[in-house]
Amino acid sequence: MGLNKKSVDDINAKGKRVLVRCDFNVPLKNGEITDETRIVAALPTIQKLINDGGKVILCSHLGKVKEGPNEKESLAPVAKRLSEKLGKEVVFVSDYNVTGEAATKAVEAMKEGDVVLLQNTRFRGKEETKNGEEFSKELADLADLYVCDAFGSSHRAHASVEGVTKFITAKGGENVVGYLMQKEINFLGNAVENPVRPFVAILGGAKVADKLNVISNLLEKCDTLIIGGGMAYTFLKAQGYEIGNSLVDNEKLDYCKEMMEKAEKLGKKLLLPVDSATITQFPNPIDAPVEVEVYGVADMPADREGCDIGPKTAELYADAVKSAKTVVWNGPMGVFENPTLAKGTIAVAKALAETDATTIIGGGDSAAAVNQLGFGEKMSHISTGGGASLEFLEGKVLPGVAAADDK
Repeated sequence: MGLNKKSVDDINAKGKRVLVRCDFNVPLKNGEITDETRIVAALPTIQKLINDGGKVILCSHLGKVKEGPNEKESLAPVAKRLSEKLGKEVVFVSDYNVTGEAATKAVEAMKEGDVVLLQNTRFRGKEETKNGEEFSKELADLADLYVCDAFGSSHRAHASVEGVTKFITAKGGENVVGYLMQKEINFLGNAVENPVRPFVAILGGAKVADKLNVISNLLEKCDTLIIGGGMAYTFLKAQGYEIGNSLVDNEKLDYCKEMMEKAEKLGKKLLLPVDSATITQFPNPIDAPVEVEVYGVADMPADREGCDIGPKTAELYADAVKSAKTVVWNGPMGVFENPTLAKGTIAVAKALAETDATTIIGGGDSAAAVNQLGFGEKMSHISTGGGASLEFLEGKVLPGVAAADDK
């Protein structure tokens, strides 16, 4: 699925009001940003629009905003950081109404190349998350053109992602994607629809349920599917192995059997762990020291819990990656937050870092793992969207992508 959508390179922003939906959902600790990856990822598009003489109006959500609007989930720290990164003032509209009179006035006062950041779009509650007409129109009223550069939110049909585009179109404006969005779709889209083979997909994480459609879709596209993390134990149990106290989804045993049959029928390799790093008690706190014993899958004691792939499995998985030309990885191999239980994830990350293949890391935990373990620079592409990259790998059409104008 190449990107046949209009991008920021296809519009003339000079003198125009351009509303840009970014993904500034950054982690905060005591009002300080602890990871600015998403801010840095948004800069090329913003800089391009500034250089072109656009009036750049930024919007984003931050956090889940369960308790209604509050200062802890305000975008104020983002405005401050953006000003530093861009080397110019970013005017922050702190009004909880997001698109009220304060926003209108700030936009009216803009000159070419100016930047305004609106308040957290989720401060409008269900109007944002349920794609409300009124809020969508208010956002569109502030602008002439719309740019979606929030891949991490593109799987959600929210007002600031999808609803707004209808009103921009209605007044003759254009809806396009930004550079980040373009890069995500090119990498993920080509990997899934048009991969250089052999294509190896690696899935980890805790739950089979989260990855049901991904497993099924990827089996049709890839040459080898590798399964690790907590979800591997449901597959092992489906094969009849003792899995002790390991994570299991008993309702999905039949599904796992179906997938193993599907792989065989399609002539695809489906790799499962051959050994496990096991513990007796889950660490508390999560990074506390733990005693680990490694068992082959046929010898797992009933009173132990598998929390990482074992060394033989790590070697097997690393070998499978060596000959690959395209690798997509989503989900850690074990409880990677614990140094003792991160070995499997490190081994896979290292194998990916050392291969010449195109390596694509689906966002969320795998992105965090790769960055924390220091392998980030070695990957071809690290996705900024966890849920969005998963839905993309499932073969779903993302609302934020669909809403952009075709070329």
